[in-house]
Formats: sequence, C-alpha cells, structure tokens
Amino acid sequence: MTEFVIQPAPQASVAVAGSQARFPIRRVFCVGRNYAAHAREMGKDPDREPPFFFTKPADAVVAAEGTVPHPPLTENLHHEIELVVAIGKGGTNVSPAQALDLVWGYAVGVDMTRRDLQDVAKKMSRPWDWSKAFDASGPCGPLHAASSIGHPSKGAIWLKVNGETRQEGDLTELIWPVADVIAYISEAVALEPGDLIFTGTPAGVGALNPGDVVSGGVEGIGEITFTIGKR
Repeated sequence: MTEFVIQPAPQASVAVAGSQARFPIRRVFCVGRNYAAHAREMGKDPDREPPFFFTKPADAVVAAEGTVPHPPLTENLHHEIELVVAIGKGGTNVSPAQALDLVWGYAVGVDMTRRDLQDVAKKMSRPWDWSKAFDASGPCGPLHAASSIGHPSKGAIWLKVNGETRQEGDLTELIWPVADVIAYISEAVALEPGDLIFTGTPAGVGALNPGDVVSGGVEGIGEITFTIGKR
C-alpha cells in the first residue's frame, strides 16, 4: 500500500442522477467560443477562429445547488451556462464517428469566470488560470447516463438570474458538436475515464453579485439552481 508524506486530497466527484454512486473526476477541459453569438459578443470572429481549450482543476467542480461562494479578487464575476460531457472510456486520436462511444453521460454546468482578471490577462498575453480555474468555478448538476438519455444533439440551453433570462440558445448552435470536440481533444491528449468537458456557452454572459439566484438547464438533461454567496 502506497504511503504519502501528507494526507491525499479526497477524490473529486460529481453526483449521478438517481444513484448514491458518484462519478470520479480526473480532469476538466473547457471549450472556448463554441457558440457563434458568444464568440461575437467577446469580440471574435467564429468563422475565422476555431474554438480553443482551457482547463480547470478537478476539485473546482462543485454541486450546483445551495450556495456557491463568490470568489475573491474580482468585481466582475460572470456566468456561462454549459452542457457538460463525462468521459467513461479512454481514447486517443478518436474519430468523430467513434467519439460518442467514449461518453458516460451528460450534465448541466456553469463555467464561472472572473472576467476582470481575464481581461487583464488577455491584454498582458498571460494565462487565464486565475480567471477560470479558481475554487468552486465549475458548479455542476447531477450526471445523467447516456445509456438512459442518449446523446443530445439539439435542445434549449438557458440561464436566468433572479428569474430574468440572461442566456438562451440551442445545442444545434454549437460550432463544434460534442463528437468533434472529443475527437479534437483526443488528438492532443489521451482522454481517460473521469474526464469532464464543458462544451461552451451561448451568448448573454453577464455579471453575478452576492445573493443572486442562478437557475438554468439543458432540455432533456435537467435544471440547476444555486445562490451566489457573500464576497
């Protein structure tokens, strides 16, 4: 049995709908600018610039319920509602035709972003880690097994703040569908069971303040609701 010089951190995991079992998280990949309207609102040209990828630590994923803490170092915390894909089988150089065979299930998640820190990082050509990979930056609802719900390729995706609709879109608007995203990632790294993929957000991202109630969902997968905690 392996001995460690300090106590290992608990295994990061996400709930599974209808089960007491949990899905262990290995890594978290996030797709940037994967909805054309969102790419445009961020000042980019989706026809000229393909999506790119960034990551979050596994333990940045927290339950999208109750209170999600407001992070320090920001005056401009943003919401980005997303379809989340859970990988159940590993693979490298996977073709789009085979990619969905790797999927264990799907969930609704939010990519929380310290937008002011991200803007500074962009201007200074620095990494985005401080703006994307902070504690509790990936609220996520329970996973639903693909064996039960299939592989969604269409359906509404939305987010509301205090009952007011902020983001609306449809999975058909993904520039790169789930299968293409999986195939592309597998060319760069070996996907492994436990990897999560946040697939991008539609237009309408905006600021969140302490006390705001965030609700959202993806048609056919589920809905989430949580409150932003104190600064």
